[in-house]
Amino acid sequence: MPNGSLQHHLHPTSSSRSRVLDWTTRLRIALDCARALEFLHERTSPVVIHRDFKCNNILLDHRCRAKVSDFGMAKIGSDKINGQVLTRVLGTSGYVAPEYASTGKLTTKSDVYSYGVVVLELLTGRSPVDSTRPPGEQSLVSWALPRLTNREKVMEMVDPALQGQYSKKDLVQIAAIAAMCVQSEADYRPLMTDVVQSLIPLVKNPSPTCSINPSKSQHLSITMPAS
Repeated sequence: MPNGSLQHHLHPTSSSRSRVLDWTTRLRIALDCARALEFLHERTSPVVIHRDFKCNNILLDHRCRAKVSDFGMAKIGSDKINGQVLTRVLGTSGYVAPEYASTGKLTTKSDVYSYGVVVLELLTGRSPVDSTRPPGEQSLVSWALPRLTNREKVMEMVDPALQGQYSKKDLVQIAAIAAMCVQSEADYRPLMTDVVQSLIPLVKNPSPTCSINPSKSQHLSITMPAS
């Protein structure tokens, strides 16, 4: 995949050149991923639970369209609505749903939680777990969840790399989606089809092209040319 993983863009290492995903691209990535999970959860029979949905498993093509990869830990789910599968707890710290971590009971809503964490990463530019941050800010979900329903605090949470270039109306909607997806109670999390329907109106250009251009600071920036 020519643009690598979402992890590479949101959380570059010190040895890699930093690239900034603009707001439109982030919304489109969120929608592409939601559609992928919707297909796994609601359009396959039996359902497929990814079980390791995270930034590193989201790959970007030449147009920055997202593809979900790495199904090595995927499980076949129950045909029942929100049917549970009892399994050994696997996954990546910061992305694992609390009920799955504590009981080993896996459902499609476990993927929804992981998806919500990725949306928070797209929104804030922060990692799910960051021990270098002050106490109270090291867990992204714990830090973000109380702030997601406050418009002013949500604006303070936005990734500084965006330099204020985002739609405030879209931001409020994205924050609401993230807040629902990372609820501690699985039953309160939405179905992925509901997430898809909420995101569709926010993605203005359905068929983008993606170019990577140097920014003034000599970093690389992904911009979306006008169609």
